[in-house]
Amino acid sequence: MNLQNVLNDKYGKSIKDCSNEEIYYSLLEIVKSEAAKKVSNNDKKKIYYISAEFLIGKLLSNNLINLGIYDEIKTILAENGKDICEIEEVEPEPSLGNGGLGRLAACFLDSIATLGLNGSGIGINYHYGLFKQKFKDNLQTEEPNPWIEEKSWLTKTDKTYTINFRGMSVKSRMYDIDVTGYDNCTNKLHLFDIETVDESIVEDGISFDKEDIEKNLTLFLYPDDSDDAGRLLRVYQQYFMVSSGAQLILEECIANGSNLYDLPDYAAIQINDTHPTMVIPELIRLLCERGIELDDAINIVSRTCAYTNHTILAEALEKWPISYLNKAVPQLVPIIEILDDKVRRKFDNEKLAIIDKDDRVHMAHICIHYSYSVNGVASLHTDILKETELSDFYKIYPDKFNNKTNGITFRRWLLHCNPELTKFITSLIGNEFKRNADELKKLAEFADDEKVLKKLLDIKLNCKKDLCEYLKRTQNLDISYDSIFDIQIKRLHEYKRQQLNALYIIHKYLEIKAGKKPSTPITAIFGAKAAPAYIIAQDIIHLILCLQEIINNDPEVSPYLKVVMIENYNVTNAEHLIPACDISEQISLASKEASGTGNMKFMLNGAVTLGTEDGANVEIHDLVGDDNIYIFGDSSETVVKRYADSSYDASSYYEENEDIKAAVDFITSEKLLEVGSEEHLTRLQKELINKDWFMTFPDFDDYIEKKDMAFKDYEDRLTWARKMLINISQAGYFSSDRTIAEYNRDIWHLD
Repeated sequence: MNLQNVLNDKYGKSIKDCSNEEIYYSLLEIVKSEAAKKVSNNDKKKIYYISAEFLIGKLLSNNLINLGIYDEIKTILAENGKDICEIEEVEPEPSLGNGGLGRLAACFLDSIATLGLNGSGIGINYHYGLFKQKFKDNLQTEEPNPWIEEKSWLTKTDKTYTINFRGMSVKSRMYDIDVTGYDNCTNKLHLFDIETVDESIVEDGISFDKEDIEKNLTLFLYPDDSDDAGRLLRVYQQYFMVSSGAQLILEECIANGSNLYDLPDYAAIQINDTHPTMVIPELIRLLCERGIELDDAINIVSRTCAYTNHTILAEALEKWPISYLNKAVPQLVPIIEILDDKVRRKFDNEKLAIIDKDDRVHMAHICIHYSYSVNGVASLHTDILKETELSDFYKIYPDKFNNKTNGITFRRWLLHCNPELTKFITSLIGNEFKRNADELKKLAEFADDEKVLKKLLDIKLNCKKDLCEYLKRTQNLDISYDSIFDIQIKRLHEYKRQQLNALYIIHKYLEIKAGKKPSTPITAIFGAKAAPAYIIAQDIIHLILCLQEIINNDPEVSPYLKVVMIENYNVTNAEHLIPACDISEQISLASKEASGTGNMKFMLNGAVTLGTEDGANVEIHDLVGDDNIYIFGDSSETVVKRYADSSYDASSYYEENEDIKAAVDFITSEKLLEVGSEEHLTRLQKELINKDWFMTFPDFDDYIEKKDMAFKDYEDRLTWARKMLINISQAGYFSSDRTIAEYNRDIWHLD
């Protein structure tokens, strides 16, 4: 379709006379039309990727790139005085995800389509997503984050399914979003919604009646679970998603020729973390409804479903009281009890039970017992699962366990968000890397080419200038591109240790006040949302915002150190932050981060990692070598041992280490209390001194040493550029195309 022709038909105007909104809606129409021409693979077997979240980001440019028409459209717009970047800003970012779990799911759908595999995503059509983050009085506040417009990427279908809860039934309606592969087929993301949802029940921030299921079911991603009503709502949501998905899967497989006994020949169902676990008992129930014997149904489902574990954190491995299931979905309880009984008859080990002595249903245990594959998402993570956290399961199911190191859609995180770097790479090694990321290895041949290294530095500087302009325009934040951009952007959680970064900032602030000034200015940039019920995470945000106010307004300190907390961090601002980053903060406590994917996006854009030996940092370290990464902190073995023998005493570190004590004491200093809340700051300080559950203090000195070393090394610009180049050249391994090819080879076995 021709853009000018579409604009003529819709508005009777030339491109140069149309508004950005008119052009955006016309491009949306063109993309949908072009995507429809690239029909999906219709092979016999199909992968269904079920996830509570899909953090897909804005779709216009990503789809234009995958359809091969981005450059053409960009040129046509420019010739008519229009900027495609301004057109992109018209698009609201879909509120369908939160963090790495959802971004990974989006990357995987892209790669499934890019590899030409027959596959669909299955999720929920959240109206308000997680929440829109606003800062007020140096505190996070939450507001609804609406994104659905009359004209959007959503396509309403005629597919509806009846979902039965105790005492009521609702009708789910399926909406589709096209998933375009890079120069390949178009698949679908199926999102289920109910037409009785009522956005008007939300009041006072994001509070709403959590018990009015017919009105609230698809309003929010991860509704506040600090009370029984919120936790029960999550159960309703999860069952709504999997029952809708299960009915769709069976319907499609039957239409494709399945007699249901051969379901594993027609479907592979990948369960993304524990949220979709109920698809297992629900499929068993639906098969029994269709006349299949229970034992046969269990066998069929166990050969159809596969499970991805994303965490070793106990609080993230869902355990629902069986009373919740009885209240919401009583039809599943007898099946779950039978599944538990079968496990107990086979294994005399309470740790393997599905229903524990407190009548809680362990969702991960259902997945492990009744699926045919269990995978971790980084080599270290998988080893920890096998050796410690899930060792009892690994002993009985060694053949089920496997590793699938995460990956990213490098076309979005390079071609789309860093076109200047993309153009330069193309000039050096050609175009093939856009399809095969392994080709990036060829860049290593230029590691000692001074001209190439200087050009890399120029590109990075331009990206930093872009970020400065973007933050000024969108958040009225002033930063200097002549400083080192040290960036930590990810979900706010204690194990990711934004508090360690904040303590370093206090330490550096105190050094500057004492006359020890860094030779190159530093800008510490954060972006993160904290779950509304996660009190300590909220306190950490408060500390960072207070530091931002104090430091940035101190004429003695601000020329050397600035702090920036991005409001409402999302994919859109990540696309500006990641290309501009110099130092990528990946500082989770060793053994706690399953993988991480931000670390991969940063290295792809020439940032150098400062991190612990955790998650995929281990594999990044192996690929780039000691000279091109800054590793600090205790090993995962040390950390695991400390937890096992309860030997860690935070207060002793606080009392014995002067730098730690000075930084922690500053949290409740007069200067901070002038701009902050005594309640929040005191609570955080006490948490660190008395608990510090994620062991910030033992890594403190090493973190300071390695971080200061990185800042010093940055000043040798050509040597630093070499580190950048090596990181980019080794980033191809972390393509989600590679990850999905491995899933298919080892787990799904699609044609």
